[in-house]
Amino acid sequence: MIDAYEEPGEPDCRGGARYLWWLVRCQPGRSLAGAVLGSVWMVLLAATPYLLSRAIDEGLEPGDRPALVGWTAALFAVGVCNAWLGVMRHRTMTRVRMDANFRTVKVVVAQSVRLGAALRRRVGSGEVVTIGVGDVQTISQSLTVVGPGVGAVVAYLVVAGLLLSISPLIASVVLLGIPLIVVVVGPLLARLQGAEAEYRERQSVLTARIADLAGGLRVLNGLGGKGLFADAFERDSQRLRRQGYRVGAVTSWVQALGVGLPTLFLAVVTWLAARLAAQGTISIGELVAVYGFVAVLVGPVAFWVECGYQISRGLVAARRVVRFLQLQPLADTGTRDAPARPSPLHDPQSGVRVLPGSLTALACARPSDAESVVDRLGRYLPSRATWCGIPLDEIPLPQIRRRILVADHEADLFAGTLREAIGGPQAPHRGAGNHARHLAPAPGHPPADEEAPVTRALRTAAAEDIVQALPDGLDSLIDAQARNLSGGQRQRIRLVRALLADPEVLLAVEPTSALDAHTESRVAQRLRAARRGRTTVITTTSPLVLDHADTVYYLVDGKVAAAGGHRELLDTEPGYRALVARDADAEEVVR
Repeated sequence: MIDAYEEPGEPDCRGGARYLWWLVRCQPGRSLAGAVLGSVWMVLLAATPYLLSRAIDEGLEPGDRPALVGWTAALFAVGVCNAWLGVMRHRTMTRVRMDANFRTVKVVVAQSVRLGAALRRRVGSGEVVTIGVGDVQTISQSLTVVGPGVGAVVAYLVVAGLLLSISPLIASVVLLGIPLIVVVVGPLLARLQGAEAEYRERQSVLTARIADLAGGLRVLNGLGGKGLFADAFERDSQRLRRQGYRVGAVTSWVQALGVGLPTLFLAVVTWLAARLAAQGTISIGELVAVYGFVAVLVGPVAFWVECGYQISRGLVAARRVVRFLQLQPLADTGTRDAPARPSPLHDPQSGVRVLPGSLTALACARPSDAESVVDRLGRYLPSRATWCGIPLDEIPLPQIRRRILVADHEADLFAGTLREAIGGPQAPHRGAGNHARHLAPAPGHPPADEEAPVTRALRTAAAEDIVQALPDGLDSLIDAQARNLSGGQRQRIRLVRALLADPEVLLAVEPTSALDAHTESRVAQRLRAARRGRTTVITTTSPLVLDHADTVYYLVDGKVAAAGGHRELLDTEPGYRALVARDADAEEVVR
């Protein structure tokens, strides 16, 4: 089984079937062992009725006790051996499935890391969660075909040969009847693939909505929008449930036919063998053997149908994984150096022009349009944006990342100390000797020469109260995504982290949307002072923030409809006034 630190290999992303075959090729010895054990196990199942027929014809019917005891002992030995083979087959196939599971998890995680910051912009969170929760398990289950699936084919051929030695007529019926059963079930498997694919797509959409609701429930509740989103979620849930019923209906038919048709076929063949025995064409022992052989074939046929069902679902899941693995990070083909000094940024697609050293705000009724402008200026999307006239696509990506920072309001916060979350200086270890103990600050406070940047960033983001409220200050532990903090606290922590990075150009997406009006006003005022002389772009519709901007761009359908100061746009642009004035009284106060 793949080791936790072992490289998973290069997956075959040319299609779902090729990806499944790659998982098999990654463990050839184990896959071969599963096929051999499954084949021997099923063949010995078929040997049981053969031994039983010999015990009847050579021992029981003529009254030969030694022969009866001998065949009975052979029957017991085969049963014990088959029990052991069944255990080993199950263990081997469990390892095959677990290897496929872990290997898929590793390639998906590696791809997520490879995409980096582009992940959120290329695929929804619900898609990734659905792959990790459901598709990985489905893919691993589909590899059952490697063991029992191959064994079912071998057992079918062996039983057909044994039946041919008893009666060519019965052998012909079995050889033609079993493939006919598989053909009947085949169209249902194709229909199942379509229904399963649609179900998975709806499931990923609903999963993404759950994540969005969980992250913004407090904000929705404060805005009175919880009921609206709850209704939308209920509608999506009902659609997913109805699609699940459609998948279940097809699945029930597949499973019913997989068990019912072989049983019906068993009755037909047994009736035919009974007539031949009554006519004296075959012996009583051979009648028992025919019944046993066909009864044994019920298992392989059920395995075929089950494997077809699992492969059908596995192909759907593998196609989703392959689609995710085929995503490419933003290409870095830049060959020209970035401008040596602060320079204007320009996005021709929207018409936004950001002057160096200014505080620029983007106001838009659709936040996604403003976010797209920020992504283009930060080179997270292909665009024609320029920096001092140089296309961003022609500048090496590391140069852009060093000087331009996009601060997303949903950026990840990892578990650890608050100091680690904001990227602040680490306090010396208290057990590192007398000198270290002498310099060691009080809990939550870095040394004096390192304290100033952290203090300034905390004050600018109005986050001092967060540190003061925690038991160990900056050294207090926070959960993943800072779930033990409120939404507004998380937003301020993200802003502190961006301010500590002190980029030449800061592109902040809705940095104050979860704050109350009093805190938002303080942050806006302090941010302008702290970033004086540095280029800052903020997307917002808050008049408390817009009033501090040097230039405000009012965007309609992603393009600049008006530009100017906040108060100027309130007076001259009705659409802007309707967007940012939260009520008539607020509009008068802002003026």
